[in-house]
Amino acid sequence: MSFSSLGLSDPLLKAVAAQEYTKPYPIQREAIPAILRGKDILGIAKTGSGKTASFVLPILELFHRTKPDPKKPLAVLVLVPTRELAVQVAEVFQTMGSYLPTPVKTVAVFGGVSINPQMIAVHGAEIVVATPGRLLDLLNSNALRLSAVEVLVLDEADKMLELGFAEEMNALFARLPKKRQTILFSATLGDAIQDINQNLLRTPVKIEIAEEPEDIDQIRQRAYRTSAERKGPLLRYLIKTGAMKQVLVFVSSTRTADNVVGKLTKNGIRAAAIHGDKTQAARTDALRQFRAGTLPVLVATDLIARGIDIPLLPHVINFELPRSPKDYIHRIGRTGRAEASGEAISLITPDDEHHFKIIQKKMGKRVEMVESEDFDLMGY
Repeated sequence: MSFSSLGLSDPLLKAVAAQEYTKPYPIQREAIPAILRGKDILGIAKTGSGKTASFVLPILELFHRTKPDPKKPLAVLVLVPTRELAVQVAEVFQTMGSYLPTPVKTVAVFGGVSINPQMIAVHGAEIVVATPGRLLDLLNSNALRLSAVEVLVLDEADKMLELGFAEEMNALFARLPKKRQTILFSATLGDAIQDINQNLLRTPVKIEIAEEPEDIDQIRQRAYRTSAERKGPLLRYLIKTGAMKQVLVFVSSTRTADNVVGKLTKNGIRAAAIHGDKTQAARTDALRQFRAGTLPVLVATDLIARGIDIPLLPHVINFELPRSPKDYIHRIGRTGRAEASGEAISLITPDDEHHFKIIQKKMGKRVEMVESEDFDLMGY
């Protein structure tokens, strides 16, 4: 099946081709035609399954087919759990929408930054991508109204509930028009999601995409046995001697992230940390530079890195191992995507040995272990 068979018009087919999408993902094959028919959607699919395009493309198609009312501009509201996802989803709308003959104004709003520029930006917006708390702030400031919302999208609804947004979401639902199309995506189908389904969705089309194991066959995995004291110098040694131009380093805490960045910078390696204690401006700028290839090293915690997609990332380094084997596979799966090769490196201290054996057993793969005690790390 091709994108042309899903009911998309020529401008959006050009947008799809420009992104080098060759064929639709399973969730896109089912969701796009259903959304175009005006159906409510209950979609169960993990992050990275192609769900963003599955609602972005048909929503833009609906804008292309109909002439919006300039007196009631806000027609689509997308609720997301994190600032990074708000920016990412808005960018997809803007990129795909740039191929339409009539521009569609899309704005991302989120906390952690000044509200005043966002109050100005949402004026005349037709699509708003928002975190629940900041959206309520804008509504309470009379900067925005939801009376004209025709389509509501809840993206990663389970994460919004996990992060404690249930009260804010209920307050927003109460302000939305009863007559609308609702599209809900979640990685899991728990009791809370079932409640939302029963209370908000009208005879939805249920789409459930079975979670497939990460394809890690194209990822070259290596582990370096080291002491805790030599771990930092070894990281810098590997980056420099390997001439790594783009590497995502995973750590377990914000404090470690900042310490690693400080040592990398001191040793002439440009790096930035991304975690919850950073300002939104700093996080956005670090991601932008890393994606563009101008920042060689990004040091991240699992929570903040979740859902962030870096195309064709060549290197991932586990400075510290994650708690679960599943998280390990998710980490290394950031590289080796789209049939490209990738490299995943783990730094293993004596305290990590047992845990790393469990990870390998659960993964069903044995990782090459390299002894690093003879490496000359002087000057690193």
